[in-house]
Amino acid sequence: MKSGRISAWFKAALAALAVTALPAAVSAQVATDAPERVAGALPTKVETISVYSDAIAGNLEGNPADREVFVVLPPSYASEPDRRYPVVYALHGFWIDAQQWMGEIHMPQTAEGAFAKGTPEMIIVLPSSKTRHRGSQYASGVTVGDFESFVADELVPYIDANYRTVPERESRGLVGHSMGGYGAARIGIKHADTFGALYLMSPGGLKPGPMFEIEPALAARLHAIESVDQLADLPNEARGPLAMSAAFAPNPNNAPLFLDFPFDAEGNARPEILAKFTANAPLAFIDQYIPGLKSYRAIGMDVGDEDRLLDHSKAMDAALTEYGIDHKFTIYEGDHTNRLAFRMQDHVLPFFGKNLICPSDEQD
Repeated sequence: MKSGRISAWFKAALAALAVTALPAAVSAQVATDAPERVAGALPTKVETISVYSDAIAGNLEGNPADREVFVVLPPSYASEPDRRYPVVYALHGFWIDAQQWMGEIHMPQTAEGAFAKGTPEMIIVLPSSKTRHRGSQYASGVTVGDFESFVADELVPYIDANYRTVPERESRGLVGHSMGGYGAARIGIKHADTFGALYLMSPGGLKPGPMFEIEPALAARLHAIESVDQLADLPNEARGPLAMSAAFAPNPNNAPLFLDFPFDAEGNARPEILAKFTANAPLAFIDQYIPGLKSYRAIGMDVGDEDRLLDHSKAMDAALTEYGIDHKFTIYEGDHTNRLAFRMQDHVLPFFGKNLICPSDEQD
């Protein structure tokens, strides 16, 4: 390892955002197995809506302020017009959008299966947070826009105003996978007054760490960008550094990308920029939000034993344990996307069904 090169935490964080050793594999949604359809499962209804975000509007990348959102309405929603439902907000990972993630988790089939198996009915909301560089990191800044506030402060009241929800934190859940797991950790830690239950699926980017090398050729190529037109010709492995730098190190005075890289053109570390990345690691700021975390009705987390992000989940488990925060941590057999739909149907949605307040007889 050469002195002064960029950090291994950065490399791990790229992996956390699904930038894998096989770049072609991340250019589209991952093919995943679907559970068998549950006998007697009743159909849900999926609505595709657009939600305008003041928090995202005006961002320097030009990411649309009108965000596509999918809303899965439970089987009884139309037939029981006086009934209200808890809501689960589900965040997708890097490179894909919400529609592609629905394909990976086989939604709405997995929701229908969970309900048929006894999970109380709920509304599931899946917002799209894809950006110019394939992912917002659910961060807050002038370059990508404020996706953290979009989810926590704009989308939640919009859904409460337009659907028959139970508009209380004890009836709201937040879950995410991969980059979405990072987003759920980031938003969940900071906005415990909005959500009552939290679940992290194979989260990444949770912890800072030691140093590694970025290839000098790639560093030089990224620093040589003079026009956004050049982005189309970049290799896939450039997308992670671009996305993370835009999210965590915005610079409104550094056109055309309006960001700072945490490495120079030779691949040497820039400590002042790396510090900004570290500040966005949930395990770097979790200590400031312990009372809120202790107020959750339940916190869950899972990760595969062959997932390269296993150490992120273990570190989060250790931090929660050290503070005496009740939570459930599961290590399953598999990799980053192994049995993703099965986990959603048989573990994640039942977790929320058990831990969110679900007053099915509440009247308007």
